[in-house]
Amino acid sequence: MFNARLWELLKLFFRFLQQLLIAHWRSLLLLLLGVYLPLQVFGELAEEVWENEGGFPWDVPLLLAIRRTANPQLDAVAVMLTKLGVFWGVFPIATIIGLALFRRRQWRSLTYLIVTLLGSITINRTAKVLLHRVRPHLWTSPAPEFDYGFPSGHAMSSMTLVAVLVILTWESRWRWLVFIVGAIFVLVIGWTRLYLGVHYPSDILAGWTVSVAWAVGVSLIIRSWRRRRD
Repeated sequence: MFNARLWELLKLFFRFLQQLLIAHWRSLLLLLLGVYLPLQVFGELAEEVWENEGGFPWDVPLLLAIRRTANPQLDAVAVMLTKLGVFWGVFPIATIIGLALFRRRQWRSLTYLIVTLLGSITINRTAKVLLHRVRPHLWTSPAPEFDYGFPSGHAMSSMTLVAVLVILTWESRWRWLVFIVGAIFVLVIGWTRLYLGVHYPSDILAGWTVSVAWAVGVSLIIRSWRRRRD
C-alpha cells in the first residue's frame, strides 16, 4: 500500500516536471546558455587569476601575436576606437536610449537598462578590487592604464550595452541588425584593449562572460516581475 502510494506521488511529480519543461523550456535554455555557462567561464577565469598571479599560458602569446601587427596608423585608430568602449560610445548611446525610453514611458525597459548598466559597473569595480590583477607591461602602450585589469571595464561596458539592446529588440524586426552590429562593436573594442597592451585576453573574455550572465539574469527577473504584474 505504501509502495503504491509512493509510486503514485512519483508519477505526479514527474508529470509536473514534464509540464514545466514543456511550458518553460525556452526560459530554462536561456538560463543555461545565458547565465550558468557564462558564469562558469567567468568563475574559472577568476579562480585562476586568484590562485595564480601569472595568469594563463595563452595570454602572453596572444598579446605578442597582436603586437606584431602594430604600426603608427593602427596605433592612432586603436586609441580613437577604444574610447568608444565607455565615454565616447557606450555612455552617450545608453543616455540617448534611456531618454527615448523615458519619453515613451517604457518604464520597465528603462529600469532594465539602468539596473543592468549600473550593476555592470559595480561588478567590474568590485572584481578589480578583490582580484587586483596587474595589467600587462609587455611594451609601452600608446594609451596606458594604471588601475587593475581583471575583468576589462571596456569589454564589460560594451558587452553589457549590446546584450541589453539585443534583449530589448529581440521581438522586433531589428534584432539581427542589432546583434550583428553589436557583435562587431564588442569585438572591435576587445581588439583595441589587446592591441594597446592594457589587458590580457582573459581579462576581455571574463568581461564578456560576466556581462552576458548579468544582462540575461536581470532580464529574466524583469520578465518574471512583468508577468506577475500583468
